Order: sequence, then C-alpha cells, then structure tokens
Amino acid sequence: MALVVCLKTVTELRGKGDRIAKVSFRGLSFYSRVLENCEDEARFEEAFRWPVASKVDGNEMLEIHIYNYSKVFTNRLIGTFRMVLQKVVEEGHLEVSDTLIDDNNTAIQTSISIEIWYQPMDGSVRGWSDGEFLDVPDDRDGMFQFETESLLSSHSHSSGTPPGRSSHGIPTFRKAGKGVFSAMKIGKVRSHKKGDDPAILETEDLDRKAMRLGGGLDPDTISLASVTAVTTNVSNKRSKPDIKMEPSAGRPVDYQISVTVIEARQLVGLNMDPVVCVEIGEEKKYTSMKESTNCPYYNEYFVFDFHVPPDVMFDKILKLSVIHSKNLLRSGTLVGNFKLDVGTVYSQSEHQFYHKWAMLSDPDDITAGCKGYVKCDIAVVGKGDNIKTPHKASETDEDDIEGNLLLPEGIPSERQWARFYVRIYRAEGLPKMNTSIMANVKKAFIGENRDLVDPYVQVQFAGQKGKTSVQKSSYEPIWNEQVIFTEMFPPLCKRMKVQIRDSDKVNDVAIGTHFIDLRKISNDGDKGFLPTLGPAWVNMYGSTRNYTLMDEHQDLNEGLGEGVSFRARLLISVAVEILDTTSSEIMSSTEVQVEPVSNISESATGKVEEFFLFGSFLEATMIDRKIGDKPINFEVTIGNYGNQIDGVSKPVAGRKKKKDGVGESDEEESELIQNSSDEEAEDDGDLVSVSTSPPMKPVITDRNYFHLPYFEKKPCIYIKSWWQDQRRRLYNSNVMDKIADKLEEGLNDVQEIIKTEKAFPERRLRGVLEELSTGCSRFVTLANKDQNLAGRTKLDQERLKSCMREMESMGQQAKTIRSQVKRNTVRDKLKLALNFLQRLRFLADEPQHSIPDVFVWMMSNNKRIAYARIPSKDILYSIVDEERGKDCGKVKAVFLRLPGKKGFGPAGWTVQAKLEMYLWLGLNKQRKDFLSGLPSGFEENKAVKGTGLQVVPPISLVYNMKQVFQLRAHMYQARSLFAADSSGLSDPFARVFFSTHSQVTEVLSETLCPTWDQLLVFDNVELYGEATELRDDPPIIVIEIYDQDTVGKAEFIGRTFAKPLSKMVDEHYGPPRFPPQLEYYQIYRGNCPAGELLAAFELLQIGPAGRTELPPIDGPTDVDRGPILPVPLGIRPVLSRYRIEVLFWGLRDLKRINLAQVDRPRVDIECAGKGIQSALIQNYKKNPNFSTLVKWFEVDLPENELLHPPLNIRVVDCRAFGRYTLVGSHAVTSLRKFIYTSPDKRANNWAHTGDIVVNIDSEPNIKKMETVVKLDATSDAVVKIDVNEDEKEKEKKKKKKKKGEEVEEEEPDESMLDWWSKYFASIETMMETLRAQEAAWAEAEEREDMEIAAENAEIKGDDSHVKGTKPKEKTKSKSSKDKKKNHGSDGTEKKVPKPRVDELMVYNKELESEFDHFEDWLHTFNLYRGKAVDDDDHNMVDDDRIVGRFKGSLCMYKLPLSDEITREAGFDPNMGMFQSIPHNDPINVLVRVYVVRATDLHPADINGKADPYIVIKLGKSEIKDKENYISKQLNPVFGKSFDIEATFPMESMLTVSVYDWDLVGTDDLIGETKIDLENRYYSKHRATCGIASNYSLHGYNVWRDPQKPTQLLAKLCKEGKLDGPHYSPGGKVKVSNRIFLGPTEIEDENGLKKPTEEHLALTVLKHWEEIPRVGCKLVPEHVETRPLLNLDKPGIEQGRIEMWVDMFPMDGPAPGPAIDISPRKPKKYELRVIIWNTDEVILEDDDYFTGEKSSDIFVRGWLKGQQEDKQDTDVHYHSLTGEGNFNWRFVFPFDYLMAEEKIVISKKESLFSWDETEYKIPARLTLQVWDADHFSADDFLGAIELDLNRFPRGAKTAKQCSIDMVLNEQELPTISIFKQKRVKGWWPFVARDENDELELTGKVEAELHLLTAEEAEKNPVGLGRKEPDPLEKPNRPDTSLMWFMNPLKSIRYFIWHNYRWLILKTLALLLLLLLLGLFLYSIPGYLVKKLLGA
Repeated sequence: MALVVCLKTVTELRGKGDRIAKVSFRGLSFYSRVLENCEDEARFEEAFRWPVASKVDGNEMLEIHIYNYSKVFTNRLIGTFRMVLQKVVEEGHLEVSDTLIDDNNTAIQTSISIEIWYQPMDGSVRGWSDGEFLDVPDDRDGMFQFETESLLSSHSHSSGTPPGRSSHGIPTFRKAGKGVFSAMKIGKVRSHKKGDDPAILETEDLDRKAMRLGGGLDPDTISLASVTAVTTNVSNKRSKPDIKMEPSAGRPVDYQISVTVIEARQLVGLNMDPVVCVEIGEEKKYTSMKESTNCPYYNEYFVFDFHVPPDVMFDKILKLSVIHSKNLLRSGTLVGNFKLDVGTVYSQSEHQFYHKWAMLSDPDDITAGCKGYVKCDIAVVGKGDNIKTPHKASETDEDDIEGNLLLPEGIPSERQWARFYVRIYRAEGLPKMNTSIMANVKKAFIGENRDLVDPYVQVQFAGQKGKTSVQKSSYEPIWNEQVIFTEMFPPLCKRMKVQIRDSDKVNDVAIGTHFIDLRKISNDGDKGFLPTLGPAWVNMYGSTRNYTLMDEHQDLNEGLGEGVSFRARLLISVAVEILDTTSSEIMSSTEVQVEPVSNISESATGKVEEFFLFGSFLEATMIDRKIGDKPINFEVTIGNYGNQIDGVSKPVAGRKKKKDGVGESDEEESELIQNSSDEEAEDDGDLVSVSTSPPMKPVITDRNYFHLPYFEKKPCIYIKSWWQDQRRRLYNSNVMDKIADKLEEGLNDVQEIIKTEKAFPERRLRGVLEELSTGCSRFVTLANKDQNLAGRTKLDQERLKSCMREMESMGQQAKTIRSQVKRNTVRDKLKLALNFLQRLRFLADEPQHSIPDVFVWMMSNNKRIAYARIPSKDILYSIVDEERGKDCGKVKAVFLRLPGKKGFGPAGWTVQAKLEMYLWLGLNKQRKDFLSGLPSGFEENKAVKGTGLQVVPPISLVYNMKQVFQLRAHMYQARSLFAADSSGLSDPFARVFFSTHSQVTEVLSETLCPTWDQLLVFDNVELYGEATELRDDPPIIVIEIYDQDTVGKAEFIGRTFAKPLSKMVDEHYGPPRFPPQLEYYQIYRGNCPAGELLAAFELLQIGPAGRTELPPIDGPTDVDRGPILPVPLGIRPVLSRYRIEVLFWGLRDLKRINLAQVDRPRVDIECAGKGIQSALIQNYKKNPNFSTLVKWFEVDLPENELLHPPLNIRVVDCRAFGRYTLVGSHAVTSLRKFIYTSPDKRANNWAHTGDIVVNIDSEPNIKKMETVVKLDATSDAVVKIDVNEDEKEKEKKKKKKKKGEEVEEEEPDESMLDWWSKYFASIETMMETLRAQEAAWAEAEEREDMEIAAENAEIKGDDSHVKGTKPKEKTKSKSSKDKKKNHGSDGTEKKVPKPRVDELMVYNKELESEFDHFEDWLHTFNLYRGKAVDDDDHNMVDDDRIVGRFKGSLCMYKLPLSDEITREAGFDPNMGMFQSIPHNDPINVLVRVYVVRATDLHPADINGKADPYIVIKLGKSEIKDKENYISKQLNPVFGKSFDIEATFPMESMLTVSVYDWDLVGTDDLIGETKIDLENRYYSKHRATCGIASNYSLHGYNVWRDPQKPTQLLAKLCKEGKLDGPHYSPGGKVKVSNRIFLGPTEIEDENGLKKPTEEHLALTVLKHWEEIPRVGCKLVPEHVETRPLLNLDKPGIEQGRIEMWVDMFPMDGPAPGPAIDISPRKPKKYELRVIIWNTDEVILEDDDYFTGEKSSDIFVRGWLKGQQEDKQDTDVHYHSLTGEGNFNWRFVFPFDYLMAEEKIVISKKESLFSWDETEYKIPARLTLQVWDADHFSADDFLGAIELDLNRFPRGAKTAKQCSIDMVLNEQELPTISIFKQKRVKGWWPFVARDENDELELTGKVEAELHLLTAEEAEKNPVGLGRKEPDPLEKPNRPDTSLMWFMNPLKSIRYFIWHNYRWLILKTLALLLLLLLLGLFLYSIPGYLVKKLLGA
C-alpha cells in the first residue's frame, strides 16, 4: 500500500538560482535534491514514496512547495501546489500539470508537472504493471528511517521539517541508469550521484553538509546514521547476518544461592516449637528448633550451590516453610509456607532481597489468611555477579513488617488466592515414539496399524504438577481437559511449563515442551488484565523426529536449548479467576485438579489459510570438510510440511476433509504428499511441494571447507502448507522488532561514538530517539486498523491495547528525552534509551504462536548434519513495509550449526555451512511477487511445461547476467586476540572467504597483536545479478582467524564479517569514496569477543577492458617479504614519530617455568616493530627490581590514536648457554592513558594568582552530599570556621534538656568510648550517607519522571497524575516510620543529636577501587602464559594463566617535545618524564594488619556453619591464628592486629585468608584476599597509614602515625616543590596559594590546653586534593571491606572481610603500640524480675463438683531461651477471678553487648559438640502465664515479650493496662531497662484466638530491676522468696488450698460458700417437716390423753 509522487519539472521560474522542492503528505515531508543554477526550468525527475497504512481518503491533500535554496539564509518560498487526492483514489494513476499559488493564494506564472500512483490495500484500484512502475522503487528499508514525524493518519498536523533532514535517513530517490532507486543513508553512503557524495562522512563534513542543505540549521536537529560497516544495510536485497554463532541457552553455569533466615514473627498457633525449612528444587535445609515461642530468632545462613543452565535455575522454586514440632520421629505439622521462583530474586536489583519479611500462607486452607512472617535475606549469585551486601549495622529499627514484605516492587502486599485454569484441547503432528520394528510386532499381534505414541500433557507451575489423561496410540490426541492450580495472585513464579509426554511402560519421555511466561500474557498496570491466553496453538520444537532409543538431544525436548526440529503443536488456553475466599462453597485446598472441558469450535483459533513458502539457494559455501564428500542436499521444512524423512503426513483426502492441516495419521509412505495425481488437478493447477534441493557433490574450497558448485543455476524449493491465519500477531511483532532493531543499531553507534571519543554523540542519540518516537506513533497507526479478525483471543485484544498504550507513552517519553539530550547528559539518556530497547524486545515477543518456524537442514547421505532455524515472522510477507519480516524477500547469509549439545564449545564455532538464501512466506493468494526481492537477471526454470501454469513456482533459477570483480582485502592488523598456545600467545593468520574463494595471510608467530600489513587480491570473482545491485549490496566477506600449530590442524580463534566497498566500471576511483579507510571489526568466538581486526575491503568491477582499468597495485616494496603485497599507501594510516619512555620497576610473583625457577629475567618491550630491553635482573630471588629505571625508544605510529598498535611486554628468563625462555607476556591494547599531555600554561604559573581561603566544615554534616567546594586556581572564597566547638556542645545540651528526654545517659563518657564506638558510629554515618544518596537519586529520578509526566500531561490527561503521586506516598510512609523511631515528643522530626564521636571512613569495597588501584604512577601489568580458556568452560579462569606481574609504567609523546619541560629546575634527563620518583632499592617495612570481622562466610561444615580463624601470609612469614578460632560462626568478629616485618620488593603481596578449623583432617580454606602492599606504599595517595579525622594525644582516637601532621605536611610540600607551609597567628596556614583555617589548641591527658599547629596541618592534609598541580586525595583512617575468594569457586564471593593495613618504614621513627580493637567483652548484668500479682487471667478449668470456672495460675519467664534459664513461680491454686498473688522473684544473670544490643550466650550445640558456640540474641524478656494441671500437660494461657531496649512503660493500675499496649506498641513511648534500671507496672498477657486475632488473656504486675554484676554481688537476693532479701508470703485467699489437704476447710469453702442459702432453707424445711412429723406422731397420744382426761 503506497502513494508515489513523481515530481518531474517546474517551468517558467523567474531569475536564476538554486531550487529545492518539498513534498508533503499526511505530515511527512520529503525534500528533493538541490538543483544548482537553474534558469527558467527545474527538472527534478524525482520520486517520493509514502507507505500508507490506512486508506487514503478522497479529501486528503498533497502539498508541494518550491523554494529558492540558500546556503546561508532561510529558503525563500516561490510557490505552492495543493491537490485533493479524490481523482487519484478513484483512478490509481494520474498525470497533472498546474500553476503554483503564492502566499496570498493567487496563481503565479510558474507551473509544475507531476505524476501520481496509488495502490490501496484491497486492490480496489487496478494493479500496476511492472513496466509502468519502473521508476518507483520498492523501498523495503525505507520505513523507520524517517527522523521526522511519522505518517500519522490523515488528520495529523503537517510538520514543517527544515530542509536538510532528508539526508539523514529519509529515503530520497534519484533517477539513475535504468531508474533503480536506493535508500540513501549516511555513514556508508553508497549513492548514485557520480562521485560527489563522500563515502564515510566524518562529523565535520556532516555539519558542513547539513549547513549546505539546511541553510544554517541548528545543530540539535542533526542526527547521524550508522557507523559500523556490517550493520549498514543500504539496498534492500540483503539482510544482516548475525555474528554470534553459538546458542547461549542450555549451557550449565555456576550459581550460588544464599538464604539467611533471621527470625519469624506472629506465627499462628499456641506454644509452638517452630523450625524453618528452606527448599530449592529438590534440596532441603532446616534451621534449628526453637522451643515454645511464636517469634523465634534464628539468624542462620544456608548456601545452595548449583551447576545448571540459567533457565533451569530461574525456574526452580524456592520455598520457605515453617514446621511445628518436628523431630527425628515426627515430620511435624506445616504452619505455612511461601514460594517464589529463583528468577524473581535474580531480577531484583543486586539480585537479592535483603531483610525482607516473607508472608506465610497455608496451602491446605486458603481461607485462613496470614500464618506468620519469616524475615530473611535471599541472594542469587551467578558467575561474575558481585553482591553488594548492605552494611550490617546494628538492627535497631524495629521492623515495620508491612512495609518490608518479601515481594518484588509493584506487587500489592495483600495478595489474593486465584485459580489458574490451563485448558488442554488437542495436539497434532506428533512424532513416532517407537521404532518401526515395534510397529510390525504390534501389527502382527493386534492385526491393525496403530499410531506409535501414547501422549499426555503435564503442566508444571509454582512447584506443583498436573497431568491430563493418556490418549492411547494417537498422533492427533484430543483431551479437552483442564488442569487447575490454586496459587496466590500475582504469583511469584513467572513461568508455566507445558509438556507433551509419551506414556511408556518403562519411563515416560518428553515429546516437546513449551513455557508460558506469565509476564507476557498479563499486564499489571492500572489498565492491565489478568493472565489470559488462547485458545491458541503453541508450537513445540525439540530433537529431530526420527525415533531412536537413546536420543542424544533429549534435553531439547525438555525445553533446554534451541529446538532443532518441529515436534508437535498443542491447542491450549489459560485463564485466571481471583477467588473470593470468604464464600463458603470454596475448595480450601491447593491440590491440583483435572476436569473435562467442552470442545471448542474449529474456527476459534482463526480461519485456516493456505500459505506458500518459497526459497532459493544462491550459494552454499564453507561446508565443513569433516562431513565427507558424499552428495549434499538441503531440506526446508515448516511444521511437518516438507519433511520427507521423518514427518508423518496425512493422505490428501484427509486434508480436504479436515481443514486445519498439520494433520498426520497413517504413515503409509506411498501416500506422502509427493506428486500424487489428484493433487495436480486442484483448482489453480498448483504443483505440490518441492522441499529439498537436488543432491550435489561438494567441491574443495581450501583445506577446511567445501562449496557446492551452484554457479549460474540456483536450486529452489517451495512448500504449500495450511495454518490458521494469525498473521496479524506476527505483523505487530515485526513492526516492534524493526523499531527495536533500528534503536539497537542506533544505540550501538552512540556507544561506539562515545567509546572512540568522536564528536557529537548527542546528535546521534537525538536522531535515534526521534526515529524511535516516529516508529512508535507509526505502530499505533498500523496496529489500529484491524480490530475484528476471526480467531482473535482475549489476549490479542488486551495485548494490542497495552502495546499501543506502551508504544504511545514510549514515543512521548522518547520525544521528551530527545529534547533533554545535551552534551553532558548523553550517558544518562543512553541508559534510559537502553531501557526502551528492553521494553520493546519484551513487547515484541508474541506469546501465542501461529505459523511454526522454518528449519533448513543440510543432509549428507540422507543423514541430518546441521541446521538453521529461521523464525517464520522474519520471512513473512505483508503489503505494508513495516509489517514485513526483516528477511522476507531478501538474501540472507545463513550459517548452519550442529544440533543440541554438539553445538556447544569449539564444535559450535566452526561453521558447518554458509548459505546465501532467499526466503519468502505468505498467503498463497498474495504470492504474485514472491520473486521480486531476488537479485535481478534470472530466468525461471519450471518443472512442468504447459498451458495455464504461469503461477507454478520455478524449481531453479538460471542467471544469465554475470559480473566479474576483483576483491582486494587490505588486512592491516589484529589486536587482543585469543591466546591459543600454551605460551600464552598465538601464531595467528587470517583466512578470508568471499563467495567460493578463499585466501590466507601469512602466519606471524608468537603474538596476540599481529600486524600483517598484507593485501590479498581475489581475481575473477564471478557474482550473479545486476551490476547496480551488486554495487549497493555486495555479498558479505567472512574473515576467520586461526592459530597455526606445528602439528595438527590450525586452531580456530574467531570470526568476523565485513562488507566490501564496491566500485563499478564507470565510476571514478578517488575521493571521497575511495580509497577505503581501515575499520575495526569485532571478532567473535562463539558468543564471546575474541579480538578486533583492522582492515578494509574493496570490490572492483572488471570491465570489458580487463584488469588494466583497475587502480594499479604498487609492487612488493618489501623485498625480504617475497611476493607478499603490503597495504597500499592511501589506505594504510599516516604515521608520526613518537617516543615511548618505559619505567622499569620490577617483576613480582614469577611462577616456575617447566619446574625451573626464574632466576635472571629480562623484560622486552615491543611496539610497531621497534622495541627496547630492560636491564637484566641478576638474581631474581635477592632483588626482583631493575637497576636501570628509565629507558626509551622511538617509533612511527599512526596519527589517529584509535589505530595505535598494541604494545607488547614480554618477560624472558636468560638461562645458561645463551638460551632464553618465555616466562609470560602482556599486551597493552590501548596506549591512550599513557600519552603525555603537557600541563597547560595556566596551571604552570599558578603561583601568581591571589591567595585563596579554602572552606572547611569543621563538623562534616551528613545531609550535604559534598561539603567541600572545589575551587579552581583563580577563584576567591573565604569561609570562616567555628573554632569554639565547646560552645556548640553546650548549646546542644541546653536544647536537649528543653526537650525533656533523659539526657544524662546520652553524653558518652570519654573513658567509656573505645575503637568500636568509633567504628559503629562510622557505620551509622555510612548508612545515612547511602540513604541520603539514594534519597537524592530517587528525588532526581522523581523530578525527571514529573517533568516527563508534565510534558505528557497535555497528551494524556488521565495518566499523568498517577506518575507523580506514587513516590510521594512512599515518602509519606517513610516519614511516619521515622517518627515512630525517634519518638520526638512534639511530633516534628528533630534528629536526636548524635553524641560527638570521632569517626573513620568505612568503605564497603576494597580501598583499591576507591583510589584507582593505587596506579597513580606505578602500574601493574599481569603476565599471561598458557592457553586461554573460553569464558563458557568454567573449569579455569584467566587468573590461572597469570604467571607473574611486571611493575612499571609507560609514557609516550610526539616528537619533538617543547623545551619548557626539559628546562625546569632539577630536571633529570635520565629519568625523562618520570621525575621525582623514589628509588627502588629494597626497603624494610613494618606491616600491621588489623582484621575487624568477617561477614557471610560460606559454610564449610556439614552443620551449615564454620569455625573460622585467620591466616596471614607475607613473603616467607606466615601467621596462623589457629588456637583463637571462633566456633560455629559465619559472621565472626575477630578484632585482632598482627605485626609482620617485610622487605619490599621481595615480600609485597599480602594474603589474608580465612580458614575453617576442623578437629580431624586438614583445615579448609573458606576464602582469601590479596593486597599489593608495594603499590600502596609508593602511592601518592599515601596509603601507608590513614589520616585520622582529628588529632588527639590520648584516648580512643590517639594519632597512630609516628609522624605528626606538621611533619607530614612539611614532607609533602618539599616533595611537591611547594611554597609552605607558613603558619600565621589566628589559626591560619598557607600552602602554595591556599589558606586554611583551623583550631590551634589541644588538650593533653590532664585536660590542660596547649597551643599547637597540628590541627592546622591536619586540615591541609584532609584537603590535599585542592592543592594545585600536586594535590590528590590522601587515604583517610578507614576500614575496607574486601571480598573473600576461593579458587575452587571462581568469581563467586565466599564472604567478606573488614580490615585495614598500616605500614611504617623501619628506618623512620618507631610507631606506637597497635590500637586495641579486640572485640568488646560483653558486660555481665543481672536482671531481677519480681512477679507481684496477676489479674483477669482467663479461667480454664471446670470444677468437678460445682462446674465452676477457675485456674491454677503460675507465671513462667525466661531471657535467653526456654531451655537455658526458664523460671516458674509457685502455683496460685484455684483462682476464681483470675487474680493471682505471687511475690516471686526471678533472677536472670546475662552477658550483654551494649553496642549491638544483643545478649551473648555460649552453649554446646548438641551432646556431640566439641566446644561451645557463641550466639547473639536480642535482649527480650518473655513472661508467660500458665494453668497448672496435675495429670495432664499444663495449659498455656498467654504471654508477653518485652524488648529490654524498647518496651512500653507499664500501666500504673490493672485497670489502665489494656491490650493496646501490645497492638499499638509502635505509637507508645518506650523505655529501656538499661537506662531506667528499675521499672514497675502492669503489662498485658495476650494469645491468639481461633480467628488468629490477638486477645487479652490476663495482666501481670511485675517489677524489673537491672544491676551490673558488681552491684549484684554487693547486694545479693534470693530466688523465689528465699533469703537474702526475702519477699513476704503472698496473702492468698484460702480457696487456693487443696481439698485433700484440708477437706473440712474445702467443704466449708466449696459447699458453704455457694450453697449456704440453700442449706439454710433446707434446714428450715427439715425442721418444719420434723415439727410436723413430731406433731403428727404425737397428736394421737395427746388427743387420747386429753380425751381420756388422763
């Protein structure tokens, strides 16, 4: 679809001048070329083409502006032509002549004639015939070279682009020859204007060109095109080759995963004994068990080592589970677990989670909610990753669990449960999984022919597996089942593994594997969508399809490595449903379920279309000779189509029936789709597929390779296949891929420009970003146009939406960033642009496949040898340029490689074959122009002659056009080659391949930087095709570099590609295109860079006159080199005379050579053929330094620094009888840093400028990032400094008192402070600085985001505010957290001022990396020997090849040198540029090594711990500190210093190792670190003894250096020839022209003040870097952190060690005693806890008799751990109200480290432990309340845990005591027992109820009293209520007595108490009854008496 305008002529112009035209349509403008000096007629004859995506509307406009062009001023408009395109849309082709109109819309005389073509998408306008369309190019590359606005849809605004842009990537077309046009790109312009376009534009030319075109353009609009030769792809017939050969996936790598389980909190359950299990893949490790606690503290470290491919590693699931009461017999019950995959950890910054809380959930009950939290660190280290562990400061901040959950950023903290439905419908195209013999056996038994595979599908996700049923004997199984997983959402496992397996009696085998990446099928943005996929077919690839019992490529079927053959395709869909866990009918378990689902319709996956694949083999060269000379043919397959050996195909009838035809069933070989008769009669008379080239015998090219003699006859293949038409997915991917390719190429250029320090990288970056935003808006236009195709799944719609959103915002951001690209921001913006690249690549990867990839196999003797896999999207055809695959209809160089594991390592680097291949894939109905991209000049040769068969594709092409060329390869030199011999060098030669020819350079022996300087001439190279095409796009040249071995075959070093610059017969050989310039080409060996080649290549056409017309070759000038031609003069670089001075200092650590020691070494330096030798070292053992320090030699080097040859350093050992042995060598590849630049004049006469007072902040403030202002030599600044620090302190105290906190304890007593106070204060400062920096960076980023958001706001109103608000929320939560931390009573955030402690610098890295390896003048060059190993074979690292080190330096400068330098005072001509260098005689030094501590050691024992101790080696002395090993500790605190005397230079490499002590056997090395002391000693940074921040005579901060600051300063001034120091009154000192101010008094031990100048001198030393000319930063007093490494585990840290080294020369004054840094001894304390009363304790027991609730209460307490020191009160029996009275005293003695706030306990780990292990645990007092039972276990009622440093103040009365004291602990003011000493109050007991809610279960009144051990001794107390100081008995009510002790009392209590009224009533009733009875009894007698009157 395109609109083409041909601008022919403009006539009747006035005057004479230069004319230019601008043609605009839909906002995209093209410029014509400038016609110079036209009179009245301008003949432009130029065509412009717009690929259009949406239909052209009849009322859209075309505009043409004609200008008078001016080089200097802006162009003047002559007139405009506007035309509505209605007629064009109707007719399709139109010729128009019309007059122009001026600004006022009036017609002027000038007229214009144009011709327009338009071809819409649907073909509604009649097609163009090729003839009439000859003038119009098919610009395949045209897209995305626009640097301007894109072709937005019709209503987009026109962008008035300034002229001149056209030269930067906008395709402009010029008539040339027969009207073949080419897109023109700057960089390598191969254009058709005869000789007036430069070939390689340096940036200056570019500017000039831009000025010429654009009339004074603003340089900001300039952008550059590509730099490197290979990537520049000018014409459109060829696509780029890929240099990296080796498949990177699937190769195993070393990984180390370290997990520290710190503690768990809020575990659900009563009184549990928790254990944490860490499980990765199959490996499990357990922590120890902690008894009876819901918040166990472990701090245990586990390490897992793996050696697996990255994909396997990152898919492994890491599971943390908490198990309750596990022991040897029971497996325990699971409390909850947490899962994530290793990839999630690896994708975090620094590859780690640090101090994060993992939230546990119960897999068996998803309704239960959170089961607790585990705090842990997880880190994943691959080879070469270094993990920056945040510095372990004291963990004072009480963790805010919610804010620190172990979740990647962007995942909500409240994750929900979800169901993942994976529906498996059916599969097709399965391979045989049995041998044919088995088939015959089966046939014999069963009597029918069955398919030989029993497939089922297995789905793995988040550590669980689900399987479908097995479908017996079916190549086309139908399952219709769904596998359901229940998992938290969003899941922390990224990939789902779907595998088709073959069920087998013996073992099941994978048939094919597909991974579903959940990130690609969902989007977590605010307009995102849940994971969804399909229903869609996914293709599976793996090993070749022929079945063998032992398949060597089985790994490929498991999804490891790149599949080499199509295996099957599977129809699946994925859906996710978020569960509502509150609903009752939900399944609460997470077991995997499998259920049937209904079938889906055929059309659900899209309409089946017939696709046509065409391919042509233009050349097959570089065929490995190992294959043998049997005939070779090539097979192309797509899916199973075209596969004639082992594809199983379906009979034709079957396919008619079933439309989606990858179908396969019976393998009746006769019915393969070979030319079966009924097929030919199909409607359009198609031919059936031809998928293999005819076999052909190979011809020898040279000793390594064959080629096939295709010459003019090129075989073709074509295949018809049927697939669901889902091209749209691939089209969208292609558009994004092309944008990404363009971006990547551009960014590579920018990096190249920065690397080579060329001018204007920012312009290129601007161009790149502009192209990106154009591309993005273009994508939005294109993707928008078809929203409703058949078979579109939910994912298609959602993905399209999110891609469009992403691309739109990316386009906007790119625009914004483009406007911010300035000279100084290039690097930052480049980083942002690289992020865009990653995002694009991620978006472009389509998760729903459609058409399978195409495989090209080379077959020899019907065996598959080597293959290439070509993604189908890369060769897919579309009418729209951007959507077309990047290799569709282009010639591509395809390199075949060995399948599977064979392709790893050396075998994979050799090319199996190189094909020049043309491929085209598209719908059968679009196939009319499938040949259009082939090089022209061929005739088709068809298989069938006859009528009506025009559409039959050819089976071969015959070229009748042949061009003859001569190729000249100018091989100048190579550098940094791979060392292929055992000497550590190579004997390299290069072999150049072009077409079927090859030639070699000469072999240069023993060098890694050969300068061949050789011209290779290839005569009579025949190339087929049209001359002009070959000129623009010649085939590529392959250069391979080998190492010549005396015996055996030459060994492969590496390979690179190049494109020659071509010249046709009719072109002039001369500037600017010729002669070509030398360029660097990167050499690759597998995927690793293996050097660079400097060369140039030109391809010259030989005309009818033969070779006489070619530019002459100068004959061999070198007589001694024989027939070898040197590189001609115009091409080789221009040379100048340089002098190279070499400082020879000494040799170090030379290893033995062939068992003999090196005794008399010498160094040879060589550069560009010239060189020099050092003096001979007479006795290496006695003194390895050289006697003569400086020598020099002169050499001719290229003017261009980038072309400087490397300098080789070789060390030889001179043996007896004049023999020499090579010890080792080193190549200095870049001499750049050694080029001498004379100091500029201003710095030379610095002395004359005014004095400058330097600002020093006396108390460096942490908040400021950089307190010191850098001043240059002429500025002027004075800042006063507070001298009276004491005043300040007083002020501070006053302020603090006002705040009403307890101040007295804050002020540290000088005598209390020790070195550790200083250390911890420094760490605190370091952490704060880091935090401040992070905050500042975050703020800067946020600002930038806000800016971008603001600029986007106009475009997208709704999204902009979201961006801005997020970071703010973060800061809010942070500040509230801070508030909680320091309970500032008035809520404002006032930092509690820190006590003044002098600090030192804590570096969290080696000192070397901070001070540039101390190579300020003495450099260390490693000497290598031995064969290099490839990066991928990890058995050996380059360090093993180091055989020693050469110390010295280089200095090079152009001759002649100015006189000023040599005339300077004191210039020693012998020393050249190395003036004022100390002498290198041996020197005795006292070395004092301080080792503070080690962290994160790799465990060395089975129990996951180590028993570390220190070993220090220096020369022959070794100190083993074995007896002081620290038991079972991975974070040992050593706190030791060691003194060693050493003699430099013999003993200068210090090794500090940490070993693991073992009772039996030898001790193992954990890790070691090496320090080169000599470089430190001689460095100008003065690394001998760090300079303290303050000078004091006594106390913890005593000055350690034997020389005082004043002496040091005087010495430095003298050495630097500086004027000074001059001290003057008033606290001033002047050095050179800087004045420093400072205090002038010092206090001695007795507190007397004395005047001193030391403070002043120290101030200068601390700011030495500001002294002009000689200043540099001096090493401060410090602690450095060095990684410990172990040779067995190269590249992976085994822990870190914190230490520092002091050195004192023995001839100087003796240093004082070493500072005492021995670890602080824990202080002994005693905590006395009196339990007075309890109240409101819940009642547990029911009474036997009365059913009454009561409890038998007792209180239990412990400090260190339940096993060690738990204490119980007596029992308060039968409390009816929950009140208990105890008056009981617990006494807990403990050892406490004040600084770390930890209790130290030593105990044996188990019965079998040899010695005690020291543990540090937080100081937490636990009190529990229990109900005592006699016969059953006691019942736990509740507990409270008090952190002794921070616990809430107790309530005054029981009433005021509430559960809030636990729930809102953070908000309440807290107290520390260490400050208060004595506290009394009420505290709540809590426990969890059934719903996991905390409830109040009682209250306790307790008194805590803390005493030091001394105080406790003076004032002893008894336990319980014993003497001394006994407590009185509690006054308990009598109920609490036992009934069997005193039954009457009990009865009285129990019965009388409750039933007395009842008893009284009963008694009264009884009396009444008795009375009544007596009455009745006695009345008869009485009556008788009365009656009888007795």
